Amino acid sequence: MAFVFRVAMQFVGLLLSLLGWVLSMITTYLPQWKNLNLDLNEMENWTMGLWQACVIQEEVGRQCKDFDSFLALPAELRISRILMFLSNGLGLLGLLLSGSGLDCLRIGETRRGRKKGLLILGGILFWSAGISALAPVSWVAYKTVQEFWDETVPEIVPRWEFGEALFLGWFAGFFLLVGGCLLNCAACSPRAAPASGHHAVAETLTQGPYLENGTKDQRM
Repeated sequence: MAFVFRVAMQFVGLLLSLLGWVLSMITTYLPQWKNLNLDLNEMENWTMGLWQACVIQEEVGRQCKDFDSFLALPAELRISRILMFLSNGLGLLGLLLSGSGLDCLRIGETRRGRKKGLLILGGILFWSAGISALAPVSWVAYKTVQEFWDETVPEIVPRWEFGEALFLGWFAGFFLLVGGCLLNCAACSPRAAPASGHHAVAETLTQGPYLENGTKDQRM
């Protein structure tokens, strides 16, 4: 029973981490980190991501333009690019390592200590990936709120608001952190090796003669 619970915890942790990694990848390239709604022209909306800015018009549709220079971006967007790339790389490496350390795989069955180390390392990588995903979206959200309530800007000037990518980034970081915690908890839990049918039959055949001899001695 303990082995089944341990394997289930590993699977849930790996699935949550995989979901968080996929959301982190989507967040990186989604051009909706910020939204700008124009009150004077409701038929036109602006969005900004880490790679491009887009304008959405009812007649023309979506038109996007890539940023010409990395250095021309605001500081929060430049650092967000680096941190999101770091999160994606750490998440991918964590998937590879923790997947190799699952108890249900026959890879490295004789080296339990190495598989445990892979699970722990994978969990730590998922933690790092989650923090690397939460930091940029939280920073961009903070700067957006700060600029939205800036009293020095006239009220007629449009303000940037939260985009859908920020919420996806928060979910991605949360799933990566929870998945890493589950994998580390599963790796540190007491290990109980499952008793397979082959070992059970072999043990029965081995103990059979001794049981028969013991029965004969009692009869005599």
